[in-house]
Amino acid sequence: MTALLVIGLGNPGTRFERTRHNVGSRAVELLAARHHVVFGPQRREMARVAIAQLNATRVVLAIPTTFMNESGLAAKPLVRHYLGDEESPLAHLVVIHDELDLAPGTVRIKRGGGTAGHNGLRSIGSHLHELDFCRIRIGVGKPPGAMSGADYVLGRVPRDEQAVLEESCVRAADALEMIVEEGVSRAMTHFNAR
Repeated sequence: MTALLVIGLGNPGTRFERTRHNVGSRAVELLAARHHVVFGPQRREMARVAIAQLNATRVVLAIPTTFMNESGLAAKPLVRHYLGDEESPLAHLVVIHDELDLAPGTVRIKRGGGTAGHNGLRSIGSHLHELDFCRIRIGVGKPPGAMSGADYVLGRVPRDEQAVLEESCVRAADALEMIVEEGVSRAMTHFNAR
């Protein structure tokens, strides 16, 4: 693998930093810190970008500066700019995002599939015209009672759950590294068996 584009989904601004919806962008921030690379300012691709070298693989870490439901506005130019020369460019794309259908603390890897109602994935699919890319899904659990999904993922996270989500982001960063080092299939076997 010569290049990999990793997009961590979330909403911009300090108000959303530690929400459940921003675990994807948090995992990408952890990856950047782990590999001692710094995000530049917003680019014309509507994202902040840092470039790391993992083994022989150039890994582009991107955090869209769009809101979640407009993630595709960033994903499309990022794919074109960084993967345009790759054969089957979406085979080199990994999107990290929150997942209501997984319990907090769960990290799973998936290739392709639907959006499961996730507005960020829906936007990316509408701009790329397909969803056949790798996802690292970070479980945030279902909202309690009659609370809406939007209020739940954008709301304040209780203190006892914050540590669980942070550990999940660390494991998502580990999953990305395993994808780079050992391939998607091996990483899926390892992380999806937990």
